[in-house]
Amino acid sequence: MMRGKPIWLVPLALALLVGGVGWWAELELRRTVHQELRDDLQATLAANVTALEIWMENQKRLATSLTEEPRLNAAALKLLAQSVDSSTNRALVVELSRELITGGRLQERVHALGYGMVQLVNSNLMIVSDVGRRRSRLGNEVLAELQPKYTELFAKREPIIITPFKLKPPDNFRRPGNRPGNEQRPPPDFFGPVRTNNPPPSRGEPGPRRDFAVMQVAAPINDADGQTRGALALGINPDAEFTRILSVARSGESGETFAFDTEGVMISKSRFDEELKRLKLLKDEPDAASALSLALRDPGGDLTHGFTANTNLSWPLIAMVERAIDGGSGVEIEPFRDYRGVPVVGAWRWLPKYGFGVGTKIDAREAFQPLRVVRRVFLILFLLLVLASMVILLFSVMQVIWQRRLTEAELKARQLGQYKLAEKIGAGGMGVVYKAHHALLRRETAIKLLLPDKADAAAIARFEQEVRLTCRLTHPNTIQVYDYGHTPDGIFYYAMEYLDGLNLHELVQHYGAQPEARVVHILGQICASLSEAHGVGLIHRDIKPANIFLCDRGGIPDSVKVLDFGLVKQLNHPSEPPGTIERPGAEGIVGTPNFIAPEAIQDSNQADVRSDLYSLGALGYFLLTGREVFTGESIAELCRQHLAEIPVAPGARVGRIFDRQLEALLMRCLEKDPAARPQSARELARLLSACPLAEPWALDQRSDWWATHRRFMGGRPKSGPPDTSPMAPTVKIEFADRTP
Repeated sequence: MMRGKPIWLVPLALALLVGGVGWWAELELRRTVHQELRDDLQATLAANVTALEIWMENQKRLATSLTEEPRLNAAALKLLAQSVDSSTNRALVVELSRELITGGRLQERVHALGYGMVQLVNSNLMIVSDVGRRRSRLGNEVLAELQPKYTELFAKREPIIITPFKLKPPDNFRRPGNRPGNEQRPPPDFFGPVRTNNPPPSRGEPGPRRDFAVMQVAAPINDADGQTRGALALGINPDAEFTRILSVARSGESGETFAFDTEGVMISKSRFDEELKRLKLLKDEPDAASALSLALRDPGGDLTHGFTANTNLSWPLIAMVERAIDGGSGVEIEPFRDYRGVPVVGAWRWLPKYGFGVGTKIDAREAFQPLRVVRRVFLILFLLLVLASMVILLFSVMQVIWQRRLTEAELKARQLGQYKLAEKIGAGGMGVVYKAHHALLRRETAIKLLLPDKADAAAIARFEQEVRLTCRLTHPNTIQVYDYGHTPDGIFYYAMEYLDGLNLHELVQHYGAQPEARVVHILGQICASLSEAHGVGLIHRDIKPANIFLCDRGGIPDSVKVLDFGLVKQLNHPSEPPGTIERPGAEGIVGTPNFIAPEAIQDSNQADVRSDLYSLGALGYFLLTGREVFTGESIAELCRQHLAEIPVAPGARVGRIFDRQLEALLMRCLEKDPAARPQSARELARLLSACPLAEPWALDQRSDWWATHRRFMGGRPKSGPPDTSPMAPTVKIEFADRTP
């Protein structure tokens, strides 16, 4: 009894509380998991569709470039002018075809570009030249199923992509007068010799019949008057190209992205071909493949768990394919069966321009694993409440012990060597920053601590890297480090100069867009800091508003300090061997999505000093307009915009007129091609100083602004620098932590 109340009411109340919290937590987690799953599926689908569209457009450009080459164009037009219907003209056509192949080095060049065959088709849809196959189709019509696409090409006079289709070799036949054994063999594949495990046919018997998956890109051939006289068609191996492009991104271990036609037939290759053979959805033959063979239909149950489908019934198309063929796009996170009968969730999109759909899916079991884990956890917690009385007593005792230890640890942490900690002024994912006083020098400093529970080998290595590299930089516009060490209790720390002021994110947040002259003044100082860093082979890789601190220091108002060298990269430099900075393992994307350069998104190892200048241009854009260059609902969307979209000029973005030279310089920094940007921080600083601004950001203006700012802050200026860099165990970015 507890003062007249039964003690069992305590565990009962806790059980009800845990049950209620569990119910609420599951609802919240379900909502969160569903939203994240939607975002992940859409991002995966968008990445694959974008990669596919880029690849197909590149194929069109390659084909068009061949048709526009003068020598090849002239030979092709001469050949297209001949009639292939007449047997008397056939010798001339063959001779002109040989001239096209050898004189223009056509066959050699298309093979060098990765194409297995090339055909020349006239406006009557007749093949007048056929390169890359043992048996020429010269004089034959284009396959009937391809004729609508070629008709479209001649009507629109634009290149086309013909999605994968089956090319069936002709039945074996015996030419008149040939002896048995001289029957025509099946034509070889466009992309290499036929390989088959079947034994060779007996003399006089037909050989094995095999279908070939073929994809084509075709471009119009125009004469000097701009009239389309024919088309150049290049054969593509869909397994080596088309299917590979669809595996650019994948959700989870069981994820898959595939393409399908209007009949619901898969036109790319499934990643589950071997499993499909075991499930009898594909023939158990070495050459059997799902592409153009597998209908994406729902068998009615999970075949991978022993379900036996009724083969006498017509199976419906799987849900995502049926909806895509109807012309839609979307996401479905309520499980539905895929072509193996496995419950999945997925996203889909129909591409009317190319006449096929793309879908991405992941097994529902893997997708909803977090929900199952939470249910188990709360079930275990509920059962453990049977022993609640003992647990409560034990917890009470342990709480007293933990509180005592925590108090002792806090008291010890207040004194780090000669530094006396005063107050916490910032915190990140793995570290905290304190204002401190040096016991002997009586100097205020900022102390950055690496929390003991986060101090694994990788975190310590990164912590030491930040100290070592920052200490190499002595420019007044770079944060200065005074000391580094660790206490006997294992707390790693380093001391740096203490700053009063605010970072650029806070500047725009509190005061809005900044005057042009002040933007030039700030950017010029950042360039000076980066110029020193770049000169010793260091690139910052995380220039953003939160990492640039503005202060009134040493009698110099509006003095800039560049912070956070935790993501710095060492370029190959004679004074330090390559690889001394990098962590073991893959880096991934390094930077902040709102300010990252396109080349750093594609491959972080390709980032160089010009990547910092891209971020600096995005920073200048932010200061000038109060808005970021791009905005998006997700990280994937931001990355896509940095890679593919041209930013709107600052003046057009906010409806103001800025100095043309300054605006053009910022847009130049935001060029996708690093070669089009200024090539060094020193060059950018020179170009900034040359901008003909109407009014400079003079010393009196700076002093007045800081006086106003101090009044605004009530005489208590914000202390810094804040810890804007979570000390993750690798240099791979956690975007949620790094976005201000």
